[in-house]
Amino acid sequence: MSPTWLDQLERNLEERLDAFLRSNPDQDRLLQEQHLQDRQRTLSSRRDQMQLQAKELRRQLLTLAEQVQAWGERTKKARNAGAEDLALRAANHVNSLMNQGRDLWNELDDLGRSFRDLDQQISDLNQKTSQRQGARSLDEDWALFEAHQELEELRRKQGFS
Repeated sequence: MSPTWLDQLERNLEERLDAFLRSNPDQDRLLQEQHLQDRQRTLSSRRDQMQLQAKELRRQLLTLAEQVQAWGERTKKARNAGAEDLALRAANHVNSLMNQGRDLWNELDDLGRSFRDLDQQISDLNQKTSQRQGARSLDEDWALFEAHQELEELRRKQGFS
């Protein structure tokens, strides 16, 4: 299947952008910095969402624990009163709540692992950003040094010591 005009246009625009960025390294650097900043915002937003999700899971677990305790007491009360059928149904309900709790606990555990992975990504990105900023300031300092050297050379040639 031959490329559509849209595919050709997209490829042409990408080639032009690549050529522009090769001939304008400062713009390429700015674009890369913008990409890193966007990535940091996305990861931070995702981190905030995960924290909210973890908070909700913990709330649900606490609610389930209260329900397990209450239904456990009801089970004992029914057994003590000789209502074995009701006690059995209550005990089954406790087991169901416990299973829900295990599922929530596993979900929270998975979320914790994802959160640690995300924190590592954020840390790596922050390190990469700080390295880029350090490299950029060195490049800028070098460019200023060279400009200053050229200015001094021009002054000497013109007789302005």
